[in-house]
Amino acid sequence: MKVGMPASQTDSELDVTGGIMKRLIQLGIQGLLLAAILFLSSGRLDWVWAWVYLATFVVGVGINGIILSRKNPELIAERAEVREGTKGWDRALTLVYGLLAGVILQLVAGLDKRFDWSPSLPLGAHLAGLVLSLLSFALASWAMIENAYFACTVRIQGERGHTVCTSGPYQVVRHPGYTGWAVGLLTVPLLLGSLWSLIPGMLAVLLLVVRTMLEDRVLQEELDGYQEYAAQVRFRLVPGIW
Repeated sequence: MKVGMPASQTDSELDVTGGIMKRLIQLGIQGLLLAAILFLSSGRLDWVWAWVYLATFVVGVGINGIILSRKNPELIAERAEVREGTKGWDRALTLVYGLLAGVILQLVAGLDKRFDWSPSLPLGAHLAGLVLSLLSFALASWAMIENAYFACTVRIQGERGHTVCTSGPYQVVRHPGYTGWAVGLLTVPLLLGSLWSLIPGMLAVLLLVVRTMLEDRVLQEELDGYQEYAAQVRFRLVPGIW
């Protein structure tokens, strides 16, 4: 018990509260970084689709956070940290993936807007990108809400009693969160109207595929019950394909 703290507030509760605050700060910084990259690289603030994209980020993260804070606040705190036991290869993959998905894609889209590299897309293409991006975010959020061990890094969370998640979208594919992210990486360029930003988007998808393979191997080797689950749910990312 910490001196000066209410008797009902345990060290564990304090850790979770601190982790949630840290995660909120991280997401706030991420949102500001996205806005800065988009508007500075494009050289304009009147880019409507950039504002739409940022609004989907804020609303999506907000809804996800509200649901998680009620159902599994410990996961929010877990996602704020890179903890001991994280695989070394995952640290490298996560760094490169983050640069591609969270910096380079938006930078290319902004420069594309500034210099008109891509042809002007019809309204329907932007709207299709918006709808598919929202659906992809919803799928990834659903996976996160269903899976209490949906950490940001690959590791077996023994201290949290790590078990296999078999509910919700995990009944269809073994890594539905990654499926959602992959769809988003390929549809956000349409939302922003930048065909050139599909290049970093596709490279990020390839990294997701590599991470899926490596993570699935770790889970099969180290997580009790995962091999049996994998025998029942055959596909990793795309039903009927892989």
